[in-house]
Amino acid sequence: MTGAVGDGAVRDGALLVVGDVITDVVARHRGPLAPGTDTAAAIRTVPGGAGANVACWAARRGGAEVRLLGRVGADAAAWHERKLAACGVLPLLVVDEQAPTGTVICLVDEGAAAERTFLTDSGASLRLGPGDWSDALLDGVARLHLSGYLLFTEASRAFVAVAVKAARARGVPVSLDPASAGFLGELGAGRFRSLVEGVDVLLPSRDEARLLTGVSDAAEAAARLSRLVPLVVAKQGARGALLARSGEVYARVPAVPATPRDTTGAGDAFTGAFLAALLAGADPERAAAEGCGAGALAVEQIGGRPPAPA
Repeated sequence: MTGAVGDGAVRDGALLVVGDVITDVVARHRGPLAPGTDTAAAIRTVPGGAGANVACWAARRGGAEVRLLGRVGADAAAWHERKLAACGVLPLLVVDEQAPTGTVICLVDEGAAAERTFLTDSGASLRLGPGDWSDALLDGVARLHLSGYLLFTEASRAFVAVAVKAARARGVPVSLDPASAGFLGELGAGRFRSLVEGVDVLLPSRDEARLLTGVSDAAEAAARLSRLVPLVVAKQGARGALLARSGEVYARVPAVPATPRDTTGAGDAFTGAFLAALLAGADPERAAAEGCGAGALAVEQIGGRPPAPA
């Protein structure tokens, strides 16, 4: 039986993640880019995508089965399936014959903060629509997690509405990660708030929480969002995480010290470990501590996925 959100009860079922599956081209450079000429960089092509990354980090934590529904182009479908399976994820990929797999160019400054800039071509990932949903996807599922990137096109917004309605009908808790402050700015805070009705857990970054509320104080932003969604877990990067319910921050979870090499996917790592811990019976505060640990591991390596098991 599914218990109340965050009650710490062990849920007998899988985690279904729905979101983007992306090919990341990671270029690590040191210092400013040199316009009009060459900038030396170390370049790698790795699997990514916020939804896919969350699924892989959840599977790394172990326990429940982790499934991933996403849309990819025929050009890279087999490669992504292999990479997901290698991380212990059951891939449920819809192959798009008209659009290529989404691609993100990640520019990572190898300075002390390892800050990154994304150039994003979402490709097939945002073409997920209501026709790709079946209520049977929830068979054996104890939690549904949605990537916020699904809110940025009409088709995928319609998908979210159908999926959340089906989950609510079955008593399956729904979580959502807003995913991108840049895209949220285009969507608008008011529209976002209307689209997340029925969501049980919201996992915004510090910048996303501020944008959605219009307040600069991170704790106040998390508190305000918790009047909209029952549980808010606001990721604060090197400052850990804030947990809020009913308009109040009730817990502050410290970060795990790390030396960053690439911050790509740190928030996804937190979310995946957090959700897997909830499924295993952890309370939200303990689950957030596990999320902080996964985030620290993520920033010390290149790319947004955990290392595949040997």
